[in-house]
Amino acid sequence: MGEGAGLRRIGVVGRKEHDDVPGCVEQLASFAHESQIDVSFEEHLIEWAPEGAKALDLEAEPVDLLIALGGDGTLLRAGRSVAGREIPVLGVNLGHLGFLTALPHTELEQHLGLVSKGDYRLDRRSTLGAHIVNADGSEAEHLLAWNDFVIHKRGGARVTRLELRVQEIAGGPWQDMGSFSADGLIVATPTGSTAYSLSAGGPIVVPSVDCLIVTPICPHTLAMRPLVIPATQRVAVRPIERTKDLVVTADGQVAHEFET
Repeated sequence: MGEGAGLRRIGVVGRKEHDDVPGCVEQLASFAHESQIDVSFEEHLIEWAPEGAKALDLEAEPVDLLIALGGDGTLLRAGRSVAGREIPVLGVNLGHLGFLTALPHTELEQHLGLVSKGDYRLDRRSTLGAHIVNADGSEAEHLLAWNDFVIHKRGGARVTRLELRVQEIAGGPWQDMGSFSADGLIVATPTGSTAYSLSAGGPIVVPSVDCLIVTPICPHTLAMRPLVIPATQRVAVRPIERTKDLVVTADGQVAHEFET
């Protein structure tokens, strides 16, 4: 059963390129009207909503439920937009890859009816935060990810040399895990363990396990293997060589590029 009934506000995000998005938007608008629920849409979806439909603004008006119309990529984007808030996300599969978005759009209205009655179960997933730090110690950027962070070089398969350290307790000493040459490094959540990390030889971890998975990408040494550590620990990755052409990507969607 759910953790509380009573939907008052629903937000909807999605990719307008999907053929089924217009029908889903119309269906959601109709359901919200009949159920007396306030609904708002990403601006590029409003063209299929009734006249006077509201644009989604999570900062000004938080929602009780965020619906993501698309594939897993859309769900990951939606998840990052509500990170740190108690806003559940419902993924509706319209894409080819629906590992996370398991709900078919043909069952959307049926499941919304159940959710509005409080008949649902929350599946809590951990997120990752990354602080990109300049050489002088100042923070260049802060990124969030549901699946993983990947450190690699842009422009094809190019080897980079990295140093890996782990901090067991916040404020405690850092443990040197070694330096190595590889095509890159993945730091993943259990949710992301079945994504890029799995393809790079990392383990499959069930989402209920509170951990981080550190997976080198094609390391040039047999000594550097995938590592599973408690989620309470912190990971520091430092490029040994010049950082030019080095990229950090979050969920394969958001990137920070180093220039020097």
